[in-house]
Amino acid sequence: MLTSRTSPEQLGDLPQRAEVKGRSLWRDAVGRFAANRAAVISLVVLVMIFLFAIFGQILSPHEPDYVDFMLRGNIKELGVPSMENQHYFGLEKEGRDLYVRVVQGTRISILVGVVGSIVAVVVGTLYGAISGYFGGRVDNIMMRIVDILLAIPFMFVIILLLVIFGRSPTMLFVGIGLMSWLNMARIARGQTLTIKNKEFVEAAIASGVRPLKIILRHIIPNLAGIVVVYATLLVPELIITESFISFLGLGVQEPQTSLGALISDGASQLNYGTYWMLAFPLFFFLITLYAFFFVGDGLRDALDPKDR
Repeated sequence: MLTSRTSPEQLGDLPQRAEVKGRSLWRDAVGRFAANRAAVISLVVLVMIFLFAIFGQILSPHEPDYVDFMLRGNIKELGVPSMENQHYFGLEKEGRDLYVRVVQGTRISILVGVVGSIVAVVVGTLYGAISGYFGGRVDNIMMRIVDILLAIPFMFVIILLLVIFGRSPTMLFVGIGLMSWLNMARIARGQTLTIKNKEFVEAAIASGVRPLKIILRHIIPNLAGIVVVYATLLVPELIITESFISFLGLGVQEPQTSLGALISDGASQLNYGTYWMLAFPLFFFLITLYAFFFVGDGLRDALDPKDR
């Protein structure tokens, strides 16, 4: 409403003021995530852990398989963490530098979690979207296959693969990836059942667009929010799985290592007073898990449709 006090300059600005700025859902989500202090701090910690896993070895002159025979005979007294001999985290039970081993273990644990999560997201999302979109008999057959596979003990399959084909990171990727997509498929299928009745999907069907194109262009992009959240929460679960397998002695094979294998070694030496062998791998294991969980919670809150 114009008043008598409205100046000519203000009248000139009215068309610009009348413009309604569009709201991007992703921009709103970024704003909500940025407002979550715990999630932002966890993201920064996560970036630092990634940099540590990728470039951490540069800071040490020691190789992962190098054995310091001068100190190996008395690790409890001479193998303690020290800046002078550049064994920042001390020595592990075989006389190797623990800092470099923790870098290597962190890298492999994160790699197993991230690769397994990517496999789960790609396979599970496609499978669930196809099943939910076509429905009917196709949906029944595809979901019964998922039910049968879910009935097989997840850990048993991975251990069986490692025993038959040998312990290696590759087999861990294969074993975890084979089973971790099942829950993602169920989630994607449930979301697809809701999305496929939306107007834009019906318009695409009426326009003669092929089903596969509709799934790839209209269904899956609308699953992005829940997929990102699920992938973030799946990574720490897979890291825990890998660490548990390594703790049992069935994980990656020497000279490679993971955080679970290092924690197992450290726990076995705890009675000898070499506490640092357990403390450092356990510290990186815990902060990695907590960082992933907080980032996942932050993404879930930011991408929650109820908050839009």
